[in-house]
Amino acid sequence: MTDDPKSGGATDLTHENDKPRTRIQKVNRKKILDAALEVFSAQGFRGATLDQIAAEAGLSKPNVLYYFPSKEAIHAALLAGLLDIWLAPLRAMDPQGEPRDEIMSYMRRKLEMSREMPRESRLFANEVLQGAPRIGDGLSTDLKALVDDKAAVIRDWIAQGKLAPVDPHHLIFSIWALTQHYADFDVQVRAVLGPDTDPFDGAGKFLDMLFTRLLTP
Repeated sequence: MTDDPKSGGATDLTHENDKPRTRIQKVNRKKILDAALEVFSAQGFRGATLDQIAAEAGLSKPNVLYYFPSKEAIHAALLAGLLDIWLAPLRAMDPQGEPRDEIMSYMRRKLEMSREMPRESRLFANEVLQGAPRIGDGLSTDLKALVDDKAAVIRDWIAQGKLAPVDPHHLIFSIWALTQHYADFDVQVRAVLGPDTDPFDGAGKFLDMLFTRLLTP
């Protein structure tokens, strides 16, 4: 097979995916996934089209179909590693660490991810808003197990008098809400603050103050 298909139909990728990818195949796959991230995060899954993804990638639609047989396949490839990325900061919370430091570090990393990965945040949010049809199993298994585990750690810290008495699950939910808001509602935030204001500077200071006061016994 060549890198550019001769036909306009989707290519059977089963045999092709068993082969090592060439440099240009890697480059083109990255172009497609980067373009799809932009389109999906802006349009949602239902609103996105292969034509939009191809145009954003600077490739023809047949070329996109050479690498991915459908819009669904591209979306699945983007989501495949996203849940692990999203869970990594929570996994890093150390039960042996200083409780407030651990929670504040988690909050700051989530805010940093909203700054560095706004498209990924919106892609995840759009998937959840649709009822999580493609990652629902991961939410009810991997995500739930991890959150329950860290909630137990927080509950233990509270029992030791190291944190103020708060509901651990709702504490984690509040961190998600107050950090991912800056990515998912970026247009609204910047419209209110004005084009010359970096919302993340003020957000970091405010959230530090808020959670310090909330968590101090």
